[in-house]
Amino acid sequence: MKLYAARHGQTIWNAQNRICGRTEVELTEKGIEQAKILAAAVEKHPVDVILSSPLKRARDTSRIIAEHNRIPMLVEDRLTEQNYGIYEGVDGKNPAFLDHKRHFAYRYPQGESMMRVACRVYGLLDQIKERYKGKNVLIISHGGVCRVIRTYFIDMTNEEFFRYTLGNGKIEEYEWPGYPSRAGEECRKP
Repeated sequence: MKLYAARHGQTIWNAQNRICGRTEVELTEKGIEQAKILAAAVEKHPVDVILSSPLKRARDTSRIIAEHNRIPMLVEDRLTEQNYGIYEGVDGKNPAFLDHKRHFAYRYPQGESMMRVACRVYGLLDQIKERYKGKNVLIISHGGVCRVIRTYFIDMTNEEFFRYTLGNGKIEEYEWPGYPSRAGEECRKP
């Protein structure tokens, strides 16, 4: 059983290095091309189902892959990108944003913390492991969500986590066997 995690194709905000959490932004021509390249790469891997973030950029990427490979696609709300609150749309090199990004328990004003994102994504990954036992699953989501997925399978230091990014239209492969549940009681909503 394998999990493939991929990031949607490029958007105009990605090209402009603007923080994009929950804002609906279209894929660029380059982003559509990246999705087509990703679709061709998926041909080499037996994927049984695609789970997509509900945000349009991820759904459009997923649809291109699903149609090319004739794979069923489902939308999963827990794959929505982090809510960056007041930092939505600002330059990705904004010093205040970068400072807050290093504090994983920090809830962005009018947004959510990375810890909250990890709780919802870890819970989903635990369910995928049970629901799709023996099958290969492709997740199409976002930079922040892909970062969290990586920590489910690979331990990372805070600095590694802060610096890690999966490029637009890129994919990573993870093996399920031997990985216990990473979500605990502490991840339940109060």
